[in-house]
Amino acid sequence: MFDHCDTLKAELDSRRPLPSQTLKTLHDHWVLEWTYNSNAIEGNTLTLKETKVVLEGITIGGKSMREHFEVVNHKEAIDYVEAVIAGDEVFSERLIKAIHQLVLKNIDSPNAGVYRHENVLIAGAEHRPPDFLHVPEQMAELVQDYHTFTGHPIERAARLHVDFVKIHPFVDGNGRTARLLMNFDLMKSGFLPVIFLAADRLAYYEALDKAHTQNDYQDFLQLTLAAEIKAFDTVLSLLG
Repeated sequence: MFDHCDTLKAELDSRRPLPSQTLKTLHDHWVLEWTYNSNAIEGNTLTLKETKVVLEGITIGGKSMREHFEVVNHKEAIDYVEAVIAGDEVFSERLIKAIHQLVLKNIDSPNAGVYRHENVLIAGAEHRPPDFLHVPEQMAELVQDYHTFTGHPIERAARLHVDFVKIHPFVDGNGRTARLLMNFDLMKSGFLPVIFLAADRLAYYEALDKAHTQNDYQDFLQLTLAAEIKAFDTVLSLLG
């Protein structure tokens, strides 16, 4: 299942180090696409071009401050993820809370980086997250399962995303945090960040719900593999 991704990774690794301007072009592209799509999945109404303008420091008239903060915060969270990867930081609850704190900064500061103290429902989903009293225990298990997982890094990252959303440890911002954690794991393992497109949100949500209710990760894993292959193809085509 993972052979094609491993082959593409080996090909890209053989081309490193990449030209500095190419790296900058790719980085800017990923930050914009990742930020736009991750926010749009959650209902942010800024367009791709409007997201780009906000990332450049310009305010869009007629759009809420929350939507602006969601863009700025997401960029800061990506910066943080890249910094902790460079610092070789290990996956932990502290890391999870730090990323979430950035996601909700200036939006819901009292709940930023704090596990929920109330029960929640996921709109449109069959799965119901656990009682808030069980969140600390299940989050500790999530981290332990991550560190004891022995399969392929892409499967580990996909399962991390699925299992994190299943717990739904925060009142808000779980989806964005899950995608940031997933890409933290992928990039730390030498793979590329994946972007789930807002246009594919139905398939994305259905794959998550299937994993949560039937313990069947295959659909979500296939979405992840397709996104990873697309990322490699983007880089390799740019290199020529």
